Formats: sequence, structure tokens, C-alpha cells
Amino acid sequence: MSFSSRLMIPVLMSAVLGACASSPTESVAYIERPAETIYGEAFDSMSNGSYRMAALQYDEVERQHPYSEWARRSMLMAAFANYQANNYEEAISDAERFIALHPGNRSTPYAYYLIAISYFEQIVDVGRDQATTQQAMQALEQVVRRYPESRYATDARLKIDMTRDHLAGKEMEIGRWYLRRNYHLAAINRFQNVINEYGTTSHVPEALHRLVESYVAIGISDEARQVGAVLGHNFPGSEWYEDSYGLLSRSGIAVDDLIDQEDPTYLERAMRRLFG
Repeated sequence: MSFSSRLMIPVLMSAVLGACASSPTESVAYIERPAETIYGEAFDSMSNGSYRMAALQYDEVERQHPYSEWARRSMLMAAFANYQANNYEEAISDAERFIALHPGNRSTPYAYYLIAISYFEQIVDVGRDQATTQQAMQALEQVVRRYPESRYATDARLKIDMTRDHLAGKEMEIGRWYLRRNYHLAAINRFQNVINEYGTTSHVPEALHRLVESYVAIGISDEARQVGAVLGHNFPGSEWYEDSYGLLSRSGIAVDDLIDQEDPTYLERAMRRLFG
């Protein structure tokens, strides 16, 4: 779990939390007690790192005192406890229920943020399905859209950049797979998608180089030359431009004149034609 995520906790959890998680087999026996008593026990469990038990105890507040102020507080705290215990599905469900029942509450922005980071921390490597990554992106964007001036939006924007880079990495992996098997048109579609959809990510220089490779492989010299020029103009010192320049030179395709030519709008027009 990321350090920045752990900082974004409700004010009422400012006490230092322990590091140990409790057993998933824990349960809470039904003993009728005042809401504040059960809530206090749940808070103590959180402070001791017994997050699963704390979630059960917060649920017990709701069960015994469903219409109390303590129940409202417990609903979101149960979500946070489940998040701390890596029970992300339960955390998301609790937070969504809080939003549905208390849409105008001052803690609702945190509920949206909690949903987003619960998805974010389930992101898997690019070799696997990225459905959760897409859900994380949508949830993070919702935080920024709904609460653009909040501290949660600040962190969400950073995570959106990381998520976009991850999704671009998945596109690159698929594109490289197509390229290795000589499915050049399919590869070109993937690399163009990286540039069109994820143009601010770290994968763009490689995507441009792979396009040069693909175009050279199928004999489309003009496109290979123009993409190489775009790569050289935007990333002149990168290893990817060096590789593209070498490949174009070996293929008898000159690119320097496009980079150095006098019309400053030429490459912009080339970009719009190739990727617009």
C-alpha cells in the first residue's frame, strides 16, 4: 500500500495505528451495549492493528443502533478498517453505501477517495487483465471531478498519471507481441493508441520507435520517415531516436532534412495526419 494513500485518513484516526492485522475468522458476539461503547472498542481494535475485528465491531454499531449518529460514523470507519485489512471489495461496498445514504456529508469526499485507492491498490502487472486499472482510473477521475480543490484530488491526480502510464504499458506489451509475430497493422494500431490516448506518458518515445519499425517492415517509407522526424524533434537525445535513426539509415530513408527544414509547422501537421 502506498505511503501517500496511508496519509489520507480521517481526522478521527489520527492516533498511531499498529502494523498487525487480525485473523479473518474473528467475529463479534451479540451483546447489547451502548453505541459509543461498541464504537470505542472498534477504535481500540484499530489502534492495535486488529483491522478485521474493528470492521466487525463498526458493523455491530450499525446493527444495534442503525439510526444513531454513531452508526453513520461507523459505516465509513468500517470501510477504512476493511481497506487497512486489504479487504478491498468490502471497503468499496461500505464506502458506496455511505455515499448512497449520506451524499451531502462532509466525509463523502473521503468515501469517494477510499473507493478510488481501493481499486488503485489492486492494480496488477501489465501481463494480466487491466479491468481493475480501468476502474481505478474512473474512480480517481471522479474524485478530481467532484472535489477538484480537495486534498484527495491532489493525490488522485498523481495516481491518475501512474494509472495512465500503466495502461499505456499494457498497450505497449500487446503492440510488441504483435510486432514480434509480424502482425504489423495490429501493432501499428496499438502504438498509435498509446500516442493518441496516453500522449503524456513515458511510453511515447518507444511507441514512436515501434511505429518506425512497423512502417519500415511493411515498406511504407513516407510514414516511417515522418514518424522518425517526429521522434527526433521531440526526443532528440533518446535511445529510441538513436535506434530509429539507425534503422532508417540502414533502410536508405533520410530523416534529417525533415527535422531541420524551415517550416516549423510541418511536424505539427505530420502529427495531426499520422495520429489525429
